Amino acid sequence: MTEDLLQLTPSGLYCPAGDFYIDPWLPVARAIITHAHADHARPGSRRYLTTPTGAPLLARRVGDAVVQTLPFGERLTINDVTISFHPAGHLLGSAQVRLERRGEAWVVSGDYKLECERTCEPFEPVRCHVFITESTFGLPIYRWPPQAEVFAEIERWWRTNQENGLTSVLYAYALGKAQRLLAGIDASLGPILVHGAVLPFIQLYRSAGVELPKVFHADEMNARLHRGRALVIAPPSAGHMPGWLRKFGPCSQAFASGWMTIRGARRRRAVDRGFVLSDHADWAGLLEAIRATGAERIGVTHGYASQMARFLQEDGWRAEVIPTRFTGEALEEMDAVVDGTVE
Repeated sequence: MTEDLLQLTPSGLYCPAGDFYIDPWLPVARAIITHAHADHARPGSRRYLTTPTGAPLLARRVGDAVVQTLPFGERLTINDVTISFHPAGHLLGSAQVRLERRGEAWVVSGDYKLECERTCEPFEPVRCHVFITESTFGLPIYRWPPQAEVFAEIERWWRTNQENGLTSVLYAYALGKAQRLLAGIDASLGPILVHGAVLPFIQLYRSAGVELPKVFHADEMNARLHRGRALVIAPPSAGHMPGWLRKFGPCSQAFASGWMTIRGARRRRAVDRGFVLSDHADWAGLLEAIRATGAERIGVTHGYASQMARFLQEDGWRAEVIPTRFTGEALEEMDAVVDGTVE
């Protein structure tokens, strides 16, 4: 997209009429942020605008920068562009950004999921003329099972490991996925340990009113104390640290991600089990969200953008690819490094 309300620039999506960027890739004067994952919230900008529940997460990402907030559904006019945030359902505080100028409305989705769960505000479809959607899992093969079934699978795996004297190590992104797992798992099954990258986000979620079970830091003492019984939640990067894993004794490793849909993904991750649980919309969810907007034009970014745009075009939509510098969940794996948690 090279004209209209938003333009693609070397720094990312730019609104000339409002003189601001949405999820910019480089430092800018004014950044509007959909959510606090590393591929959407880059440090170095002068001022940031996000939702109240997303602000503490964003502040941890960007340090001492000015972070201002706008509650969901309220409107703010910058120059002659009116901005509002609407829940995206991706993680706590995640938002779709609606822009309106001279009767034309655009919505930038950020990342989103339609499945409701209690660690974040539920997705809200927003009517618009132009919708810019993510497509991290924009292929028909990606269709999520009910989350209740997935949590039941995780709990069976955990119990079986306990019976065999194995510590259960479950890899999940430190921000969003880890908290969703904690909220959904049956904590009465045994002690739950978390990697240092996960700990600060747990406190921020609790401060926002999200109920999460008691956890222990996965340090040397707790690892030895709860060997063979514990569920350990850690970012994927921890799996590349043999010294960190060794303290848990014999263990079974698993990964919770939408990527576990693909045969061979578990093998490439070198884990014993893969659980299909994603904080992004699956194929059906993407199409449902796009249709609900009533949009005349669709911009597709992140993930399988070209494949999704081609499908939409063949189905009669005005669709085009919007290139991105980053690649969704692949960069979320950097969260442990960005947050400085090396154990």
